[in-house]
Amino acid sequence: MGEFVCRVADANGRVFSHVEAASSLAEARQKLAERGLFVYSVETRSSLLSAFSKRRSDRQVGGSDFLILNQQFNTLIKAGLPILRALDLLADRASSPKLRPVISQIRDRVREGKSLSEAITESGVFSKVYSTAILAGEKSGNLSGVLDYYIAYQKVSTGVKKRILAALVYPVLLITVATVIVTYLVSFVIPKFAVLYRDLNVELPGPTQFLISLTTDYRYVVIGIFAFLALTAVGVFLWSRTEEGGAAFDRMKFRLPIIGDTLLKFQVAQFSRTLATLLTGGTPLVAALQTASDAISSKLIRSTVTQSTQMVREGESLHGALASRGVLPELALDMIEVGESSGALAPMLTSVAEFYEEEVGVRLSALVAVIEPVILIFMGMLVAFILISLYLPIFSFSLSGGAIK
Repeated sequence: MGEFVCRVADANGRVFSHVEAASSLAEARQKLAERGLFVYSVETRSSLLSAFSKRRSDRQVGGSDFLILNQQFNTLIKAGLPILRALDLLADRASSPKLRPVISQIRDRVREGKSLSEAITESGVFSKVYSTAILAGEKSGNLSGVLDYYIAYQKVSTGVKKRILAALVYPVLLITVATVIVTYLVSFVIPKFAVLYRDLNVELPGPTQFLISLTTDYRYVVIGIFAFLALTAVGVFLWSRTEEGGAAFDRMKFRLPIIGDTLLKFQVAQFSRTLATLLTGGTPLVAALQTASDAISSKLIRSTVTQSTQMVREGESLHGALASRGVLPELALDMIEVGESSGALAPMLTSVAEFYEEEVGVRLSALVAVIEPVILIFMGMLVAFILISLYLPIFSFSLSGGAIK
């Protein structure tokens, strides 16, 4: 008889780890289920290290391929096929070839007696939100319905991210092209003009003298300043990767005018939609909060949700717990309070997500509409200043009646 490390939740939503003695994974899982525990994962002690290493090395899948896979799987389940038969078909005919080996591994684990959610978790390539949703579907006996909710969640989340990326493509392209042009002028064109004017021994106008001095005489000083700024940016980035640094950086970022509020609302929208999807699928509130917190990229919001989860476990309302941290917007907190008091928390969280996603989209479009001409005007003026400064001595020399020999 071996020992298995199990991650479970009780009827009150408290999630904890537990060591269960059993002869097999299936027996350990059955014992836990008979005691009324909500099983997240069951692993042998010897396999923990290898499983952890695998999860760290594997990359989570997502995007269109993952969405199509879920749609295909849900269609097969709705058609009445057993899970094993559906996995057999997907392992051979999934639209994404790179997902077929993963599906084969999941199928093999299910055939060995593991639940679908356990097999998905052990594969290490799917998000915790997905595995938790599948677990809730298994427990409630409504796997197809939970997959419907998750597919809708995927479509909206992917659509929002695609709109944001599409809006940022043109500004990034403008900045990149302008930076290349300015770098070429500063690195190759200006030094040649500096040599020409030095050989001609002509008196240079103020703008030309400033430009040549900045890019030739003080070139290494300017490079040093940019290198210092780059190292500072790298240091801030590394600091923001830590828990304390990331929370402090997020707090500072969210206080920026216009942009900060937009970033905060985007994070709140993602959290609200994830939590709503889990609750709609039948996941208990505490377990859903823990899973949703893992899906949040902002360390400040994640810390807020984690601390609020503990307060909810101790009997505090979700609204009160989140409000005590002073991070989430008042409107979101008010809507959550209404959802709790009316018993419709999941639909209200969906409304919060839709409201903020729409607001973020509108604000982003407005910002891009302003930023694009600003970038064009600024870079145009910069390039014009460089070119005019370079040719100004020639114009001045010509107007004075001289001739260049």
